Amino acid sequence: MLSRSLLAASRSRKTRGLITKIPMTRRVVDRFVAGERLDEASPVIQGLIAEGLTVTVDRLGEDTLDANNAAATRSAYLTMLKRFAELGVAGRIEVSVKLSALGSRLPKDGAQISLENAVRIAEAARDAGTTMTLDMEDHTTVDATLAALRELRTEFPWVGVAMQAMLLRTEGDIADLATAGSRVRLVKGAYREPASVAHQHKHEVDRAYVRAMKTLMHSPAYPMIGSHDQRMIDIAHTMIAETGREPASYEFQMLHGIRTTEQRALVAGGETVRVYVPFGDDWYGYFMRRLAERPANVMFFLNSLVKR
Repeated sequence: MLSRSLLAASRSRKTRGLITKIPMTRRVVDRFVAGERLDEASPVIQGLIAEGLTVTVDRLGEDTLDANNAAATRSAYLTMLKRFAELGVAGRIEVSVKLSALGSRLPKDGAQISLENAVRIAEAARDAGTTMTLDMEDHTTVDATLAALRELRTEFPWVGVAMQAMLLRTEGDIADLATAGSRVRLVKGAYREPASVAHQHKHEVDRAYVRAMKTLMHSPAYPMIGSHDQRMIDIAHTMIAETGREPASYEFQMLHGIRTTEQRALVAGGETVRVYVPFGDDWYGYFMRRLAERPANVMFFLNSLVKR
């Protein structure tokens, strides 16, 4: 119930206004978000790389209805990729992109504008020597995101996509995506979805996640196991052993600021671990979804509000 309330609040303008005006909120946000500007995020990113981790960077923002904001997001990614290339670290950093931040929800020609912006970012990623993954948003965006993915992969076959196990359709989509070299980030899902399109109970989502992971692991695709759930990680290791996968044929992904000890333990064990590092001033929606995922995050937030 608490998680559903927090997910509903993540789309509420009124709640956004209340939460973002609390000065102490910033203390908690800093746990999950690597600053509001790239120059703040860069030391965090380089620190993770120095510890043997790889990174995917998300410039926060979504649901833009302004073409200028969409263009600004595109430009921010181009600047980011150029800087990573200049620093010589682009090979260990990819970028994650939300199509709604690139203009997919614009009232006129949104799909085309967001695709054109995504192409520009993919070109910059290719030139920098790295890759790009399309983030998945709520269930209303799946068809459009997969359509954009198909377009992008005609020229950039390495573009990845995130898929949410909680959606009823995902197992079928995963079967379609489980092709040679297809980079698929499998996550449980972090949006409030109706029962008509999504599993509503944790055990159902867990089972769907395992089924989707099995499809990926037994295919020539490149699975990106996005989970902090130790049980899912253990099951992944079992499947890796069963299928004889080489370490370079898959990776684990976790969020910045969550289960950091486990991230480093996996690296010490020879695994590739990619940390999802978001930055930017439009952090509210991302922050609320992180609170919804784990009760411990909510307690951390509440404790920070009372400690001055």
